[in-house]
Amino acid sequence: MPQTILVVDDDPSNRVTLERLLRREGYDVSHAESGRQAMENLREQAVDLVLTDLKMPGMSGLDLLKAVRAVDPEVEVVVMTAYGTVETAVEAMKEGAYDFVAKPLKRIELVTTVRKALEKRSLQIENRHLREQLGAIGRGEVVGQSDVMRVLLDEVEQVAPSDATVLLSGESGTGKGRIAQLLHRMSRRRNQRFITLNCAALPESLLESELFGYEKGAFTGANARKEGRFDLAQGGTLFLDEVTEMAPAVQVKLLRVLQDGEYERIGGTTTLHADVRVVAATNRDIEAAVAEGTLRQDLFYRLNVIRLDMPALREREGDVALLAQHFLQTYATKNLKEVAGFEPEALDALSAYPWPGNVRELENAIERAVVLCRESRIGIDDLPPPIRKGRGGRTFLSFEVGTPLKQVERRMIQATLRHVGGDKNLAASLLGITARTIYRREAEWATESEDSTS
Repeated sequence: MPQTILVVDDDPSNRVTLERLLRREGYDVSHAESGRQAMENLREQAVDLVLTDLKMPGMSGLDLLKAVRAVDPEVEVVVMTAYGTVETAVEAMKEGAYDFVAKPLKRIELVTTVRKALEKRSLQIENRHLREQLGAIGRGEVVGQSDVMRVLLDEVEQVAPSDATVLLSGESGTGKGRIAQLLHRMSRRRNQRFITLNCAALPESLLESELFGYEKGAFTGANARKEGRFDLAQGGTLFLDEVTEMAPAVQVKLLRVLQDGEYERIGGTTTLHADVRVVAATNRDIEAAVAEGTLRQDLFYRLNVIRLDMPALREREGDVALLAQHFLQTYATKNLKEVAGFEPEALDALSAYPWPGNVRELENAIERAVVLCRESRIGIDDLPPPIRKGRGGRTFLSFEVGTPLKQVERRMIQATLRHVGGDKNLAASLLGITARTIYRREAEWATESEDSTS
């Protein structure tokens, strides 16, 4: 739909000339011979831009500008001024005019100024629309209006009130943790604790004690009783992230809890009852993990009571702009910065990027952009290089022939970690390995470093 321009000038020949010129550029044009008539037009029809002369009898262009801004602050105003009134035009810009053009008018200059002013107007409307959509469709921290997200959120609403175990599957960074929190907030357990545990971040011995706790004297260093995550989550929800990374011995104990609701602390003899709703998540192909023997089949059946598959961000048509605006508001507030929205080129780059790291990668990119932004809107240069260059997130490394594989692996892992801001789950997903492998390699590198300095 063509944008509408209101031309205001007391000279009839000027009005006719400007109307013809702007109509040839594809705009709808109306005109008024005075500021008063212009205000009447504004009340009767929607206008995107007012192009007004500064020196007019009765209501001046400056007075008209103030009146327009009071009626609709989003309407852009461009003033036309003779050479001798440039100072007045500068004053008009201080009052909110987009720009001024000097008489005698030059066609290219006028058309360029009008086009840029209308682009700004469109951007303001788009950003406002995004903010309104966020207010209407955001369910907690879960934002999305794509078809796949609507289906997922409907399933969450249906599943949340039950106590059934839920398995969340999907690529790293798709928001499994936030969906788990949403399940908890919408359940009858909402007033109790929501406890999380990343199963890939701990070795077998520590994972078992974190899950089930231990009694005093259970092992060397156990100087007091420690409550496990099942203890802490009593009456609430326990979120087990990367559940496929559990060692077999721990899987057996978890299976017992899911089957019978019973467990003992390490070193204890008292059987405890777990009144806990379990939500588990994995970024691996869980059926493949069962086939490979890394996940017990009987545990899989207990975890897979209700399966919710998280869509990748590249599958969520239209959600990138909404999520970007959401993260912009979040991090602008957090960092005390006045950043209102995105320049069109930046939004285009965000929408075109394939997001291998999904929502988490987008969040990191927007946080970085907010911190680096020097203007009122995020521009293309504020985005990370892979996004603004359209390279699909690829970082290229080169190695000399004969480089030991151990060094190649280390450089690849470290480069990927830098690319994703240190997020081990996301790095593991991009590399096709488990997060536990990264934790283990980092421990080995730290040991090698200590040995080399001793």
